[in-house]
Amino acid sequence: MSIALVAGGTSGIGLATARRLQQRGYDVHVTGRDKARLDDVASSDPELTGHRADGGDAEAMAALAGTLGTVDVLVVSLSGAEGMGPIDALDLAVLRRAFDAKFWAHLTTIQAVLPHLAADGSITLLSAITARAAMAGTAGIGAVNAAVEALVKPLAVELAPRRVNAVSPGVVDTAWWSGFPDEVREGFFAQAAASLPSRRVATADDVAEVVTLAATNRNLTGTVLEADGGARLVSLG
Repeated sequence: MSIALVAGGTSGIGLATARRLQQRGYDVHVTGRDKARLDDVASSDPELTGHRADGGDAEAMAALAGTLGTVDVLVVSLSGAEGMGPIDALDLAVLRRAFDAKFWAHLTTIQAVLPHLAADGSITLLSAITARAAMAGTAGIGAVNAAVEALVKPLAVELAPRRVNAVSPGVVDTAWWSGFPDEVREGFFAQAAASLPSRRVATADDVAEVVTLAATNRNLTGTVLEADGGARLVSLG
């Protein structure tokens, strides 16, 4: 049975992707730092195998990959909520943490798993609309996501015939928004749904469908798929 490893697969887009890959017949392993979330996955999705590991911890990720044998599909779905705000007030220490949590964790995970990645395997990364859309207050987090996307083309050439792609989501209703007050979140979702060409806020599974395509389609490499409901075409803020 082919093996899929979803780093950051205990919630949101990562978990939805893990479920889709399992439905396609993969032996799916997910990683996360939060024990409570791992316990929830063990209860709700017993067919998935959870591992407590930080994507930014090279030794932990390499050790895990070594126990799996050959990894056929690697999905890196690591995110962070820091790095937003107007440029004149952006704390560079916070932005460095944002790079650590997402860009460096993506790169660390790739390096750690690569020795165990199948010769015809795939790597799929998760960026975000902030890398591609002009929205005030997103220069910091946009730079983080743009750095993730910048890995795709050179790695697709360097690691061929392994395939490397990324997916760029837009506004997605996930736990990422849980840190915002309900009225702020709901107000933004309503505004986004009215502005987006798709006229709706995406679900995690909407994006997971695209991630699964990127991870499994043998003719797709070096590409960033925009699963953003058209967010890059309009102003959201």
